[in-house]
Amino acid sequence: MSHSNDLVEKEEISSLGASLQEIEPGILKKGYKKGATRVWYQGEEPYFDVFCELINDEIVWFQFTLRGKSVSWDKDRSGWQTGNTDELKINDVSFYAASKTIDNDSAIDWEFINLVKLILTTRTDQAVFIKVLALFNS
Repeated sequence: MSHSNDLVEKEEISSLGASLQEIEPGILKKGYKKGATRVWYQGEEPYFDVFCELINDEIVWFQFTLRGKSVSWDKDRSGWQTGNTDELKINDVSFYAASKTIDNDSAIDWEFINLVKLILTTRTDQAVFIKVLALFNS
């Protein structure tokens, strides 16, 4: 199991948070859930993304990926899910940059979840990140 300390040094947390920029909503597909609006932030690093789906300004789905790790939350399911993405597998001949699959962890990676919280805490200037942080505390 990979530990967050291996993924990100403490001094990187602020720069990772600062690099998150909202992607123009016009290029996004509508949310998967009926009536949902999708919000996408992308960091400067490849495969560093934050996705949220909102209905009536409430988060109904959230996913954060960084360096081959993922954490997600879905209002319709209980609890958090962590996993590993296939994005860092360079020998995959079917590689397509706009897609990814996630293999769920058998146990929640709380170290990665704590890292995600630290990164998002650097961006409390964005209402959507405040809403995500509230999910961690509920």
